[in-house]
Amino acid sequence: MVGGVTEPRAVLPHPARLADIAQQAGVSEATVSRVLNGKPGVAATTRQRVLAALDLLGYERPLRLRQRSAGLVGLVIPELTNPIFPAFAQVIEQVLAGHGYTPVLCTQSPGGATEDELVDQLVERGVTGIVFLSGLHADTSADPARYARLAGHGVPFVLINGYNPHISAPFVSPDDAAASRIAVRHLRALGHRRIGLAVGPNRFVPVRRKVAGFLAEMREGGGEGVVRHSLFSVEGGQAAAAELLAAGCTGIVCGSDMMALGAIRAARERGRAVPGDVSVIGYDDSDLFAFTDPPLTTLRQPVRAMARAAVGTLLEEIGGDLVQHTEFVFQPELVVRGSTAAAR
Repeated sequence: MVGGVTEPRAVLPHPARLADIAQQAGVSEATVSRVLNGKPGVAATTRQRVLAALDLLGYERPLRLRQRSAGLVGLVIPELTNPIFPAFAQVIEQVLAGHGYTPVLCTQSPGGATEDELVDQLVERGVTGIVFLSGLHADTSADPARYARLAGHGVPFVLINGYNPHISAPFVSPDDAAASRIAVRHLRALGHRRIGLAVGPNRFVPVRRKVAGFLAEMREGGGEGVVRHSLFSVEGGQAAAAELLAAGCTGIVCGSDMMALGAIRAARERGRAVPGDVSVIGYDDSDLFAFTDPPLTTLRQPVRAMARAAVGTLLEEIGGDLVQHTEFVFQPELVVRGSTAAAR
């Protein structure tokens, strides 16, 4: 009894449903029964598969199987309107929970708490570690000393998307320069020669890397490249693409899938068909963009691999292991769908 309220007893799934759990986990019903009843003799990996199956099928775990939290881990992200951020957050939270940690999601918003304020709140709550996703570490105009102060509090942290050599920490990033090169090669193979790049503000490290890769590939492969900076949003992509279309570009590479949606809108406003008249490539590939009109050709960030690497590195630091403070770079993948086609 807690606070005068009797805690409800967890009800095990009906025996008829054990088969569903067993099938989901790829084990026998007897093994499922042993796990649910807390019996010994089940390998840890098998036990984890059964618990995962229980969660996936929507069953509540029996009280005896609920893990006590190994500690709080903060996840600081810019916002939730861009689908790539919730995609990262979901995987990071899943991996943390699988290791017994309780994730604390902290989201910035215009007029709301800043990254520094969120970090102060996390430190006050005694978090075990922090994961930063596309934070101020990626902004070349921001003071990196804030991360040295965080390290001074004894809080381990890892940084995703954006590298700063003045910050002593592990970084996890996609290869943004390679992504631009891959996109340009794809468009050039389709016959496009006048190619544009629509990206966010130039103060961000991923943007600078995308621009560097784009310009290098255009120089090496021939053709004319045009770069336009705007905001990382649908409206920003629309504005940048309008200028690129006016400059005669028939292929547009975008710094995010959201910007790519804006580029498609800009083309249609001018009576251009996508991909008939203009080919558009996005960047990120969260789940929604296979269902846009047309389905979006994009560069896929390896979200699951990057998130797992970030959490694994953080947990090593939390455990006191020596972790190399360097950047771990992951390769993007071109996903060809319906927004690119041969140039007319």
